Amino acid sequence: MKQLYPFDPLLRHHFIISLLLAVWIFIFLYFTEPLDVNEFNTNEKLIFLPGYGLLGGICYLVFLPFQYYLYKRTENKWTLINEIIFLVSFAVISIVVARLYYLYVIMIGERNPYTLGYMLKTIYLPALVTILPIIIIGRFAFGKYHEKRLEDQKIEIQGEGNYEGLRLQLNDLICIQSSDNYIEVYYLSGHRLKKTLIRNKLSAIDNEFPELLRTHRSYLVNPFHFRRWKTENGKLIICLNYDIEVPVSKTYQKDIKEAIQFTTN
Repeated sequence: MKQLYPFDPLLRHHFIISLLLAVWIFIFLYFTEPLDVNEFNTNEKLIFLPGYGLLGGICYLVFLPFQYYLYKRTENKWTLINEIIFLVSFAVISIVVARLYYLYVIMIGERNPYTLGYMLKTIYLPALVTILPIIIIGRFAFGKYHEKRLEDQKIEIQGEGNYEGLRLQLNDLICIQSSDNYIEVYYLSGHRLKKTLIRNKLSAIDNEFPELLRTHRSYLVNPFHFRRWKTENGKLIICLNYDIEVPVSKTYQKDIKEAIQFTTN
């Protein structure tokens, strides 16, 4: 089993990381003065050095689509391998971009620029050792914060007695069907539809979670997954995501139509 790693998919938090990265790169270069930086006057430092920081922040943002591609490939789960791949790829591209900036902006018109090997040894790799921890800490902290928020938002469908329950996000729950002394819970795990049998009564779940709608004496549905209405042999059916169809008895038709209209508007 692949080891999961804290991950925050929210774009605004990654913008914050890119901003912190840009500021930190500028501060690092301004005060450590690697290579020819100590030969710049104050104005030149303020002209050229922010460019390195800006490029670092932009490189991070440009790599976000690649990050989300990896995220979807692992069914919306972020692994340690994904994190390593992202960081290594980002580091390599950042070095290439920084090298191009040095050759075609900093040293344009100048002869004998430093070689790539020399710059790797004296500035790029030492800079990465200083800069990467900022990225790692920021991503890890936001990932943990996101996981905590998700955990706090979860609901728990408990089983009677010693029977195990189910803890999940409300929007991952699609519907619940009564089955004798049990209930069958249809829910999402990543992008996969799953079903879990729990010893409990549908009436108890109905009372505990008013967000769910009663469509039938044997069914509760989550209006978040509503797709459309359907009539078959004179009977009303509510169609949910993942091609799940649930009958609607005449007793609940008026109430559920009003509730669906209210929640989907």
